[in-house]
Amino acid sequence: MKKILDLITSEIRHAFASCQYDEAYAKVVLSNRPDLCEYQCNGAMAAAKVYKKKPVEIATAVVEKLSGSTMFSEVNAVMPGFINLRLDEQFVADYMNEMLKEDKLGLEEPGHGETIIVDYGGANVAKPLHVGHLRSAVIGECIRRLGNYLGYHMVGDVHLGDWGLQMGLIIEELRDRKPELVYFDESYAGEYPSEPPFTIGELEEIYPAASAKSKEDEAFRERAQSATFRLQNGYAPFTAIWKHIMAVSLADLKKNYGNLDVHFDLWKGESDAQPYIPGLIKDLEDRGIAHESQGALVVDIARPEDSKELPPCIIRKSDGAALYATSDLGTILEREKDFAPVKYIYITDKRQELHFIQVFRVAKLAGYVKEETPMVHIGFGTMNGKDGKPFKTRDGGVMRLEHLIADIDDAVFARIMENRTVSEEEAGRTAKIVGLAALKYGDLSNQAAKDYVFDLDRFTSFEGNTGPYILYTIVRIKSILAKYETMEKKPAGESKVLPAASGAEKALMLELARFNEVLENAFQETAPHKICQYIYGLSDAFNSFYHDTRILSQEDSLQQAGWIRLITLVKEVLTACIKVLGFEAPERM
Repeated sequence: MKKILDLITSEIRHAFASCQYDEAYAKVVLSNRPDLCEYQCNGAMAAAKVYKKKPVEIATAVVEKLSGSTMFSEVNAVMPGFINLRLDEQFVADYMNEMLKEDKLGLEEPGHGETIIVDYGGANVAKPLHVGHLRSAVIGECIRRLGNYLGYHMVGDVHLGDWGLQMGLIIEELRDRKPELVYFDESYAGEYPSEPPFTIGELEEIYPAASAKSKEDEAFRERAQSATFRLQNGYAPFTAIWKHIMAVSLADLKKNYGNLDVHFDLWKGESDAQPYIPGLIKDLEDRGIAHESQGALVVDIARPEDSKELPPCIIRKSDGAALYATSDLGTILEREKDFAPVKYIYITDKRQELHFIQVFRVAKLAGYVKEETPMVHIGFGTMNGKDGKPFKTRDGGVMRLEHLIADIDDAVFARIMENRTVSEEEAGRTAKIVGLAALKYGDLSNQAAKDYVFDLDRFTSFEGNTGPYILYTIVRIKSILAKYETMEKKPAGESKVLPAASGAEKALMLELARFNEVLENAFQETAPHKICQYIYGLSDAFNSFYHDTRILSQEDSLQQAGWIRLITLVKEVLTACIKVLGFEAPERM
């Protein structure tokens, strides 16, 4: 089903061509002055320079050609040469009815099954998820869901940090705590235990203790570096410990990501890239793409058109160690072999921007990724507290993600219980659903690159631009539909959306008509906040219509049935959008 903007544009293009003007000038945009018109074409202004005519003369000619169109109720040429458009009520109603009939509400699927890689986890094993992991998970999950909805084959990869110095630190701290373990007995030749020598709680305490010790004890740090080297070169006892770390950590990570309703298709990590790294380094050296600089192996990535100086990408340090860039390039080789994606999307803190510029340029320079394949880095801003600084616990520590979720659930539960309309048990279940919406919407409604303030009271409010407000709108519609089902007075046959009977009703229809366009644009621009803007506007439009219209007490059964169809479409559009955003609506609130 074509986007409504494309249908309007097609009609305007035909009018421009009929007047012997280039169709390229027939660009239509949504009006930013709805009091004057609904859509607008400003092409006559640009065309005037080419055709040596007054803009209003061109606009008037085009308007005359549109005079018989059934698409518009009003078309005007306005000085100095704007073309103002209002859509015909019947045309808009017909579009609503088509949306109700179509799969995915008429959404076009531009994906056609093409594969896109989304790298959006980035958590380190052996450490709990904290608030710093929230944005990559929530933004990435939304982009993965949106791409799937648009017909792409989205492959989401958690890309764990599982192969660096932290492994050596954990191994040596474990040696100091439990030297009797067989992993530290050089003469041991048997099989290693299948049960890990630590719980997730112990593991999460071991790493920060080891990290702190390494900053004060140089000998301990050297031991950890040696252990990391031995692990990365296949030393069996340390490999066995590493497997225990991975098993315990993955179970905990999957549980906590699951609590966020965030899911990955691949649970790979930096370790999976290691088999590709020796060949990668040799290839870059053999082809002269990489060269030595002060003992390190680097690739120059600067281009003449760069507005600022970009340093070379270091592939191998002077001590022979590989870096994150090397690991990321090895991962790209693996992804090209396994998936050959048409696009890459990485979601990380915006402070990693330079890293990804370097990695993407090396990948293209070496021909590992086709020049025309888009490689996108979404660098997100910081979630801050009300003091404007990165969000912390009351005692100044980094808050665990599960504790943040619990705080939000508790706040929503308290709001629900203020009304005392449901049992505590139902309120508890509903609070988890609404709390997740509050958290995700609070994050996604902000432009990804910008910092934002986490405000628990505002995010959990049932009013304003919040997740709970969107859910409350959906629940209100569900309630109306449920009451309508119990009513006896219904028209025979299939009911349809009728032409708008009020300004509020038409405004609601026009918002609904933008569904296809909004989702496609949000994906093209990797901008989830545009979906939030849309459903907030749609919810406001519905609530204005609801307050102006006595739906359930309407005497005309055909009109009533038409309104029921219309608000059913509102519910379907809102439900589709929040599913893409990564949450759902309860039955009651």
